Amino acid sequence: MGLGILEPTTRQHVPGTATLDDLDELTAHSSRHAANAKRSKDGTILVPQPSDDPHDPLNWPLWRRDLITCVLCLLSVIASTLSPLLAANTLTLTLWFERSFTDIALLTGYHLLGVGLAGFFFVASARVWGKRHLYLVGTVVIIISSAWGGGSGKNYRSLLAARFFQGVGLAPFEALVNASVGDLYYVHERGKRMALSNLSLFGGAFFTPVIVGKLTDSIGWQWSFYLLAIFTSAMLPLVILFVPETTYIRADYLNTDMATTSDLTEHTKQDIELHQPSSTNSVDDQPRAYPSLFSKANLSPFNGRKTNESFWKLLLRPFPLFFHPGILWACLVQGTLIGWTVLIGIVLAAIMLGPPLWFNEVKTGYMYTGAFIGALLGFALAGALSDSSVKFLTRRNKGIYEPEFRLLLVVPQLVFGCAGLYGFGITAADTYTYGWFWPDFFFSLEVMGMVLGAVASALYIVDAHRDIAVEGFTCLLVFKNIFSFGLTFSGYHWLLKSGIKPVFLAISSVQVVVCCLSVLMYVFGKRNRAFFARHDILTVLHLR
Repeated sequence: MGLGILEPTTRQHVPGTATLDDLDELTAHSSRHAANAKRSKDGTILVPQPSDDPHDPLNWPLWRRDLITCVLCLLSVIASTLSPLLAANTLTLTLWFERSFTDIALLTGYHLLGVGLAGFFFVASARVWGKRHLYLVGTVVIIISSAWGGGSGKNYRSLLAARFFQGVGLAPFEALVNASVGDLYYVHERGKRMALSNLSLFGGAFFTPVIVGKLTDSIGWQWSFYLLAIFTSAMLPLVILFVPETTYIRADYLNTDMATTSDLTEHTKQDIELHQPSSTNSVDDQPRAYPSLFSKANLSPFNGRKTNESFWKLLLRPFPLFFHPGILWACLVQGTLIGWTVLIGIVLAAIMLGPPLWFNEVKTGYMYTGAFIGALLGFALAGALSDSSVKFLTRRNKGIYEPEFRLLLVVPQLVFGCAGLYGFGITAADTYTYGWFWPDFFFSLEVMGMVLGAVASALYIVDAHRDIAVEGFTCLLVFKNIFSFGLTFSGYHWLLKSGIKPVFLAISSVQVVVCCLSVLMYVFGKRNRAFFARHDILTVLHLR
C-alpha cells in the first residue's frame, strides 16, 4: 500500500503505474537489463519508451514539439472565446431580438450542445484518421460560423444556428488538444504543458467578456463575431504548416505506462531482444533524420488510418465509459464546476444589470476580470504542483509513480472552488451590502478551483488510462457541455424560483461531495485500473 493507495489483489503490472527514477516490474521484465532503458539527459527513465522511428513524435526535438503545442494553444485561446462570447451582451441582445433572458442564454446553451454532439463524431474520426484533419476542419468551421453569426442581422434563429456551428468548430480543440499533449510528451514532461493547454482552453474564456463588453459598447456586438473570423483566418496557415499529425502507433512493449505483464507475448519479447540497445543511452544523443516540417507527410490532412476498427464502433465507445469509475470521477470533478461557472454567468447577467448596481455591458464584462485572474492563478498553481508533487511522491514511493498522485490537485480545488461558490452565493444575493467587489472576488476563487480540477482530471486520464484517453476526453467534453446546456435552459428560472443564496448553498455542498469522491479514487484507483485491465469494458461490449 504505497502512500495510501491500495494494491490490487493480483500480481499483474497495472497500466498507468510507471517509474521516473527507476524501472518498474514491467520494464525490468521487458528488457534484459535495467540499464538498457532509454533515458533523458538528466537520467530520467522515459515513460513511455520512444521507438527508433524518426516519425515517432517522442523522437522529435523538444523545440518542435513545443512549437506544435504553442500553435494549438494559441488557436485554443481563440476557440475558447466562443463559449462566453455573449456573456456580457445579455441586455443588448434581449433588446435587439426582443427575446427573453432564457432565449438569450440559449444562444450559449445551443453552442455548448454543438460542442457536445460534435465531439462524439470528431473523436471517432480522430481514432481512425488521426487528429490533424480535425484541427483543420475545426478552424475552417469557426471562420465560417463566426462570419455567419456577425451577419445574422435581426434573425434570432440564424444566430442560434451560427452559435451551434461555432460549437462544432470548437469541439476538436476541447476534445483533442489535451490528448495531443499526451502524444507529444513523456510523463515527466506533461504536467506544465497540460497546465498550459488547459489555460489556453479555459483562461481565454474568462477574459473574453471583459473585451466583448467594451467592444459591443464601442462598435456593436456583431464585431465580436467578425474579429473572431479574422483572427482565426490568420491562424489557419500556422495550423497547416506547423501542426503535423501527432497520433503514432507504438509497439505495446514501449508503452510502459499502458501495458500489462500479459502484453509481453513471446513475439514482443523477441522484439525486445532484437531492438533494445546494449547499454544505457539518452534519446538526446541519438542522431536521427527527422522528417521536415514542410514534408508532404506533414502537410497532408491525412497520413493513413491509425486503426482498422470500424468508425461506427468507435463512435459508440464513449457511452459505456461513463460507467467507468475513473472516467466518471473525472467528468464530475471537471464538469460540475464548469457548469456552476455557467450558472454564475447567468447570475451576473441578471443581478448586475438591475438595482442597486445598474451595470451596463461594459461593467458587466469587467466583472469577468476576477475570473480571468483566478484562471491565471489556478493554472500557475497547477503548473507549480503538477510535476513537482508527482516527483516528490514518486521518490517517497520508492521510485514508483502512480497516476493517483495527480489527485493531489483536487485538494486546492476543494479549498478554493467550494469557498468561491459559498462566498459568491452569499454576496451576490445581497449586493446592497457587499457591492460588486466581493461577488467578483469569490468568482475568481471558484474559477481558480475549476481550472485546478480541469488539470487534475486531464492529467489523470492521460496517465492512468492513456489507451482510452481520447474517449475519456470525449466523455469530459460531452458531460460538461450537456450539463452546462441544461443549466442555461433552466438556470434562470431556478434562480428566480428559489433565490440565489439557497441555490448556491446547495450546489456548493454538492461540489464538496464531488471533491471528496477523490479520496475514494485515490485509495481504490489502482485496484480500479487493475480490474478494468483484466475486464476491459470495451472488450466485453465488443467495442474493441
